[in-house]
Amino acid sequence: MGELRELVTGIDFGEGPRWHEGRLWYSDFYQHEIRAVDLDGNQEVMVGADVLGDRRPSGLGWMPDGSLLIVSMVEREVVRLDTSGMLSQHADLSSIATGHCNDMVVDAAGRAYVGNFGFDLDSGESLVTAALALVQADGAVSIAADELRFPNGAVISADGSTLIVGQTFGGDYQAFDVDPDDGGLSNRRTWASIEGTAPDGCALDADGAIWFADAVGSRCVRVAEGGEVLETIDVGQPTYACMLGGDDGKTLFILSSDGASPDECRGSATGKIRAVGVDSPGAGRP
Repeated sequence: MGELRELVTGIDFGEGPRWHEGRLWYSDFYQHEIRAVDLDGNQEVMVGADVLGDRRPSGLGWMPDGSLLIVSMVEREVVRLDTSGMLSQHADLSSIATGHCNDMVVDAAGRAYVGNFGFDLDSGESLVTAALALVQADGAVSIAADELRFPNGAVISADGSTLIVGQTFGGDYQAFDVDPDDGGLSNRRTWASIEGTAPDGCALDADGAIWFADAVGSRCVRVAEGGEVLETIDVGQPTYACMLGGDDGKTLFILSSDGASPDECRGSATGKIRAVGVDSPGAGRP
């Protein structure tokens, strides 16, 4: 493993990192922007507050035609930025999401799986389980899986047959078989249980292991199916998302901030992106 280095500073709260067309794209909740950064730290605003308004952008993904899907957290919707730069509602999730929407993974056919908090976390409400939404390429919405304890970061295997989603308040990953025709999920089982962690954003590697940001541990953890912890990276700051990318897929990007609540993050500019070389390249989606 290489040396952990700072790539970006000055973020309020970074989320949804995705390696796309030679750069890492990510959302900043409270600066209301989506940016892309290269391996030298050069940044560009890809979607600004002039387009997003006061939306909190979270999960990101691309449709087969190149249009960008963006989770709009508070509005409980997925919006679509087409290749001409026009923003429109792609899917209304308010009938399914019982809390702010968060991360998302988009498959090769343009189907999106979107998690939500399930309850009002910012106000200190008690835990309520949540449903994972399935958004078809045409924007039709249904429940893919329910009774999840804060469904968050998710990955899809390289062959498209398996979806694995983290339960932030379950300390584990749940796996499902994916129906190739309609994207429906079945055969739920526990893929890995990692006691004492809060899995947040995550990435799948070519060895079948998952790197995940541990939101309560200020670290990034690599876990194998079954729950064996293979590697741990201490970040020194609460850690909320990660992604594999780089020219060879062997750069792990880690997003962190001093906290997760709006009071802690909004206007703080304490968030960072760090990068480190790892041995196994990224695989599957996102």
